Amino acid sequence: MSVRIDISGLRPTGPAPARAEPGGRGRIAVVPSPLAELGMALHALSEPAHHPGLQSWVTGVTARLDPHLADRMCEADFLWRTTFSDLFLACAGIPGGALPGTDLAEELELLDKLSDEQFVSAALEFTCAFPYETPGPGPLTDERMRHRALELAAARGPRQVRFAEGLLADPPRVRAWLREFLQDCDEAFFAEAWSRLRHQLAADTRLKTDLLRHKGLAEALAAVSPAVTVDLDAGLITVDKLGDTRTATADTGLLLIPTSLGRPHLMVLHRYGWQPVLHYPVGSPELAAPPTVEQLALRMTALSHPVRMRLCRHLARSAYTTGELAQVHGMTAPEISRHLGVLKKAGLLTTRRRGRYVLHQLDVTVVARLGSDFLEGILR
Repeated sequence: MSVRIDISGLRPTGPAPARAEPGGRGRIAVVPSPLAELGMALHALSEPAHHPGLQSWVTGVTARLDPHLADRMCEADFLWRTTFSDLFLACAGIPGGALPGTDLAEELELLDKLSDEQFVSAALEFTCAFPYETPGPGPLTDERMRHRALELAAARGPRQVRFAEGLLADPPRVRAWLREFLQDCDEAFFAEAWSRLRHQLAADTRLKTDLLRHKGLAEALAAVSPAVTVDLDAGLITVDKLGDTRTATADTGLLLIPTSLGRPHLMVLHRYGWQPVLHYPVGSPELAAPPTVEQLALRMTALSHPVRMRLCRHLARSAYTTGELAQVHGMTAPEISRHLGVLKKAGLLTTRRRGRYVLHQLDVTVVARLGSDFLEGILR
């Protein structure tokens, strides 16, 4: 399971400049986005459990937030809480690709340049009503898609229905509402946060750009996340995520946009007709590389078998040989060996030799991390 980005149309990276030209034509750009970071700020305020490291910031902002703005924040929180709307990466929707603005005002101008069809489709992404990776009619022109969007919005509750109805009836009014809301958020809390965060994001941008220029794409992506790999011969970037999707840079290029508030979310914009974007977290690196989705599935499956659960009860307390486990559990040595093999393949066992005996023990550190690893895997 992964998201794949076809980069066969990109110009070579390495000693040649790797930053995208205006419009993103065939290059890779590493650029911070104030609008995307504001979107992540709204997400963190709506879902603080996803971001325990931001607890003090969330508490501080919430405590001093104007009640009227807090109420408005709930009107369309499904744009940044249950999904992260592509509207926060509006630069990617500009025909031919564009770079993010240097400040929020420039970013909002890019948001204004999206067509009504683009705006409505991206804003209604939470309904899952429209094809995301393939071309298709939009709700402003197709009555069937319009009905489907409203039907799915209804399943989410009355606020979503009101928003969807207003959006379909009068897109300019909703666009104006969102623009004013984002400006008020900037004035209330985001401008202060951005004045601090932009330095960290700028430093990460310089680091990744230098890696692109001097070490190449593989080194730069390795620094982005252990979950991102590249096969230069195949012209393919693979992002280890729960999903099975594909997009291509074509002649628009690829944007790498860092976020300081977004950990643990590693997101890929792969909307049809939009420039691909890899939106990745910076700062506070993990003590160890997170397991792949495949490794996580292996570990969960390995521990779900009742026999292996009983084996783990012993192996968590001490190291045992296969023969000892067979005697304790009333099973044959080959049967025990098969179960141990499953646990070992999943990376849950450590083994050591003592003379002619091989001792097996549960790696309790790995098992203890499974809860947080599982949460990061599904949020990635």
